[in-house]
Amino acid sequence: MSFDQILLMRNELVLTIALLIVLSAEIFLSQSKRKLVIPIALGAFGMVTIIGWFPQAEGSLFGGMYQADTLRWIMKNVLNIGVLLIFIQSVPWLHKPEQNYKMSEFYMIVIAALIGMGFMVSSGDFLMFYLGLETATIPVAALAAYDKGKRKSAEAGIKLILSSAFSSGILLYGLSMIYGTTGSVYFNDVAQSWGTSQIQMIAVVFFITGMAFKLSLVPFHLWTADVYEGSPVLVTSFLSVISKAAAAFIFMIVLFKVFPVMSDLWQNILYLITIITITLGNIFAIRQKNMKRFLAFSSIAQAGFILLGVIGGNSMGMTAVIYFALIYIFSNLAAFGVVAAISNQTGKEYMDDYNGLYRTNPKLSLVMMLALFSLAGIPPVAGFFGKFFLFMAAAKSGYYILVLIAVINTIISLYYYLLVVKAMFVNHSDHPIAWFKSDWATRTALIASVFGLMLTGFISYIWEYIAAFSFGI
Repeated sequence: MSFDQILLMRNELVLTIALLIVLSAEIFLSQSKRKLVIPIALGAFGMVTIIGWFPQAEGSLFGGMYQADTLRWIMKNVLNIGVLLIFIQSVPWLHKPEQNYKMSEFYMIVIAALIGMGFMVSSGDFLMFYLGLETATIPVAALAAYDKGKRKSAEAGIKLILSSAFSSGILLYGLSMIYGTTGSVYFNDVAQSWGTSQIQMIAVVFFITGMAFKLSLVPFHLWTADVYEGSPVLVTSFLSVISKAAAAFIFMIVLFKVFPVMSDLWQNILYLITIITITLGNIFAIRQKNMKRFLAFSSIAQAGFILLGVIGGNSMGMTAVIYFALIYIFSNLAAFGVVAAISNQTGKEYMDDYNGLYRTNPKLSLVMMLALFSLAGIPPVAGFFGKFFLFMAAAKSGYYILVLIAVINTIISLYYYLLVVKAMFVNHSDHPIAWFKSDWATRTALIASVFGLMLTGFISYIWEYIAAFSFGI
């Protein structure tokens, strides 16, 4: 294996180097200098994000197990941007005295999970896919239980690891059927020999079921709200944005490239799951008062919208999924950034606590409003364009009724997003959250998210750039 071939794994290699840098800082820094881990980790990961945008060759490694192409490279860079924003938002949280002893662990666990996602996104066979998936899942369970002194956080970690183990078992059983009927785990070989036998149909159903757990699709979503509520706010944002985007991307790749012969089967399954996921996600979001549970059910509904691009089964759908993932990262991280800022400062996480927030903290209120408008799909913020292209991808394949149902649900989602806006701008409170000045890290992350919300929708080159490499999928 030549050096040029090794560089095909550039993203995973630089992530590993960043992890080792943080680990070295943890080992060699004295207790009095422990907080230097934060700028070291931010600097290391900032370099990872910058290096990720350097041009990269295409090719494969390990006999085709690892695939490197421009589309996967773009997706990895999208994930890196999201993690960098999360790392910036984590600064005030990690500066708390109770986090000092484990701040380096936070960075190392997130980077380790991201390495797993990188291998999963670049997988060319089901073995690499499964190894990447598990490498990404196990660290995330540790993140959910990060606040080990809190019962809810420990409960969140247990629920996540148990549900992940169950879904992995179902997924692995489906993969064993795929290998048993084709004699191969390579995507290309399986696609060439795939038929329409009953056991192969069951294998596809098991594969979709296993991935539905990872994506929080109804009826496999029951773990989501409890895990999101019990986890630290920034861990919740990582779960709802980064892990979901990576899983959606590889889910789409596998369905398109490996199971095109059974497109009628998996499209019919996803048709029903899409309707149920969007509808129930919206209905349950209306009833939530805790902001993390509120955004959890919102993310379930958003996962349903992502399926509109998947079910389209065309290159436009692939482009729409990646484009929406980028917009969703900015939208959700802006919303979670405000929730994290208020939670870190006051410990308040309920919607009623936001009553009268605009009078005391107008800038945070405006950021939250823009983020919620983007999640709802209101122009001119980028979320409108993201959902528009998802609708177009589904409509292009003839799913007009599904698009109509999705549009109706968009109107429903507008109602519960406006409940938060109403609380901040209209509702009166005798004891609103007092004014506080956000630290530089929070301001930087929120400003970057807001710029992303405004610019990604209006810079058409972003869509065109992704579409140029999605053609032919």
